[in-house]
Amino acid sequence: MHLTQESKQEIFEQHGKAKSKTDTGSAESQIALFSERINHITEHLKINKKDFSAETSLVKLVGKRRALLNYLNRKDVFRYRAIIKELEIRK
Repeated sequence: MHLTQESKQEIFEQHGKAKSKTDTGSAESQIALFSERINHITEHLKINKKDFSAETSLVKLVGKRRALLNYLNRKDVFRYRAIIKELEIRK
């Protein structure tokens, strides 16, 4: 995994609900972490087109992120819209 502990803490600090390094469980921080991993795997697949295990993991991550986004949309539409706008995820 290309993410170091410091980069994960930075993601959690930027996107977490409490804006702290320890907020790892909120939906926003998990969505931001999944988005970072999705972007990394997408760049990897542009170079390595036949890496099917990476492609499988990409599909799984997108599904997990979609499930979290659907949950957030059901529970709090304002938080959902904010994270979509902040991460520039299209729907």
